[in-house]
Amino acid sequence: MQAYTQLPDLMPALPELLLAAGALFLLMLGVFGERRITPYVTALAVAVLAVAALPLLLPVEFGIVNETTFDGAFVLDGFARYLKVLTLIGSGFAIAMSVAYARNANFERFEYPVLILLATLGMLMMLSANDMITLYLGLELQSLALYVIAAFNRDSTRSTEAGLKYFVLGAVSSGMLLYGMSLVYGFTGQTGFGPIATALTQEGGASIGLVFGLVFILAGIAFKISAVPFHMWAPDVYEGAPTPVTAFFAAAPKIAAMGMLVRIVFDAFEPVTRDWQQIIVFISIASMALGAFAAIGQRNIKRLMAYSSIGHMGFALVGLAAGSQQGVEGVMIYMTAYLAMTLGAFACILSMRRKEGMVEDISDLAGLSRTNLPMAVLLAVIMFSLAGIPPFVGFFAKFYVFLAAVEAGLYPLAVIGVLTSVVGAYYYLRIVKVMFFDEPAPAFLPMPAELKFTLGLSTAFVLLFIVFAGPVVELAGAAAGTLF
Repeated sequence: MQAYTQLPDLMPALPELLLAAGALFLLMLGVFGERRITPYVTALAVAVLAVAALPLLLPVEFGIVNETTFDGAFVLDGFARYLKVLTLIGSGFAIAMSVAYARNANFERFEYPVLILLATLGMLMMLSANDMITLYLGLELQSLALYVIAAFNRDSTRSTEAGLKYFVLGAVSSGMLLYGMSLVYGFTGQTGFGPIATALTQEGGASIGLVFGLVFILAGIAFKISAVPFHMWAPDVYEGAPTPVTAFFAAAPKIAAMGMLVRIVFDAFEPVTRDWQQIIVFISIASMALGAFAAIGQRNIKRLMAYSSIGHMGFALVGLAAGSQQGVEGVMIYMTAYLAMTLGAFACILSMRRKEGMVEDISDLAGLSRTNLPMAVLLAVIMFSLAGIPPFVGFFAKFYVFLAAVEAGLYPLAVIGVLTSVVGAYYYLRIVKVMFFDEPAPAFLPMPAELKFTLGLSTAFVLLFIVFAGPVVELAGAAAGTLF
């Protein structure tokens, strides 16, 4: 009988295949075209991301559809669909927001959107990984592209330094992650998430060696979400990298890494929940505290956003620490809100341009209400939301994760979260005070159309979430339910 190899069903991986094909096509287009082709490559890259999102949006049964391929190493369920759509939105807006900056800062090269497509391909693989090896492949594909774009502005010493720091620390985190995976494989004999969970159940818990492996894996992933104590790269990279790159770093990669963390602890290490729960609680408290206190003295708005991001990852981890379906639902709602707030904030930061070039100091926003009232009002709304003040989306995001922690009996964690939220409100409200009460600084140049659109859309979501919260919460709940 003739032996043959049956091709796996590739439909669950259709978004990834579309992204890979699109990235290769645009790479060839850029290589063989001239410099004038770059704007078309940028526009087509956004179109490729939109097309890749279509297969994820077409089936309406978010909580029902659950497909696997590549011998179970790749899974497409409601959880992956939800976060993949968020990731694609974040990447699409990151490319769109870079257009005016690229035109004004000698940044217009076709490689930039292509690298973002390749990084996004890695992120989608991370979210669907159901095996240690698939997870690592996705993670490295994402990381290699991010190392390059962090240092993309070769004429800037700060950008080169940011790329080098991110590369060195990223390599260390990848090594830790691999070492943890090898320990888990050594003690369970499995690389698939399901078989690892089965092995842990049969053994009746985790041995000391496996706990070490778990710690190294969590440390490697904590680096990717810039959680304390693996946050040290974030302020320098956020400040040094070109501003559109910082906007990208702050949004899509954080969503993908958080989704990967949620999947690995629930799919692979659910039988040892008590072991990883303690680690997550510590990381969450440390991140919330550092994000609240370290940002107080910042004068550069990009560095402030780095510490803000560290704090927000801590808040999102409060939901994960609950170890429940309600907690995962809270994490997903939080990441949705975080994406909207981050895109809005960076649309304003990218608009901080005068004739002499980009400015980044908070003091440059002085008196913005008298030179550009619409931008000042919309940025104030974003800042109120980041601070968690009702009735904006940031308040509801924190409410859902704190509620999950209370339901799980983690009262001290919820109390610490509320207290650090109060401290963190200071530096968000300081920006509002500078914009509305300080003597006006020179006016910025008019805001480009794509930044106006991004800011308007994100502010509308932040303001009106209270109106359509029901469908979003229901969708997040159905998606979270696929992990349980």
